[in-house]
Amino acid sequence: MSALVPASLSKDPLSSGTPKIFGSWVKSGQIQHTQFRLWTSFRSNTGVKLKASAEPPALTRELKGDKQDSIVEMRNECDLFDEMKNRFLSFKKHKYMENSEHFQALSKGQAPKFMVIACADSRVCPSNILGFQPGEAFTVRNVANMVPTYESGPSETNAALEFAVNSLEVENILIVGHSCCGGIRALMSMQDEEDSSSFIRNWVIVGKKAKQSTKAAASNLSFDQQCTHCEKESINGSLLNLLTYPWIEERVKKGVLSLHGGYYNFVNCTFEKWTLDYKESITDGKNRVVVKNRSFWC
Repeated sequence: MSALVPASLSKDPLSSGTPKIFGSWVKSGQIQHTQFRLWTSFRSNTGVKLKASAEPPALTRELKGDKQDSIVEMRNECDLFDEMKNRFLSFKKHKYMENSEHFQALSKGQAPKFMVIACADSRVCPSNILGFQPGEAFTVRNVANMVPTYESGPSETNAALEFAVNSLEVENILIVGHSCCGGIRALMSMQDEEDSSSFIRNWVIVGKKAKQSTKAAASNLSFDQQCTHCEKESINGSLLNLLTYPWIEERVKKGVLSLHGGYYNFVNCTFEKWTLDYKESITDGKNRVVVKNRSFWC
């Protein structure tokens, strides 16, 4: 076995004393000159390298940018919840604490006189626009404030109806529709052959009859005007759908439950209210919407 020697510097018997560096034949003077040139180059380029290092590579800049965006998002989220916290503390101080007896009574049970069915739209908060206080209205909200028929099967809306009518024994059911309703616009826009896998389509189809009657009665109007017409027509359709629930119709027939429609126009801040006339609506066995006690608040 041959003797081990450093790979970087070794003597070859044929080299006549000339060192071999990394397998290359160079003279000692060349080595020294090369070392000096490298050192000089390093010193002369230090500023350039420092300057270059001050500008991060594209990937580093992207990562730093993502980190900064994440920090901004966290701050924005904190700001949102800080504001929410302040609102809650204000509610606690000015409403809860000042009406502690009322809230203590509510902790033992509720006896609202109203059930409200309203749209999930963030611009339409029934407690805000109609001034309902805690304990006054049992509320369910869904897309386009629709009520499916009894035969349609279980949903969160008819589950809420069952509890409100049979357990809480509310005296009034109020369906609140509104202007510029996205759910109604979706109903009016969709084609019959559209994909039925859409959750929105499968829900707003509850208002199909309202769409058909709107097309028949307001075909000469613009699409926006047709949507406005359908927003109100859909409320009446849902009022009739309420009568498909045996336990609702029974209480309406007895006069212990009333069904109402309401329409909130948030463009000009007006409110229309009407009540379903049960006896007139079921005349001759044909369910049709006949209303009474219509009023306009502006």
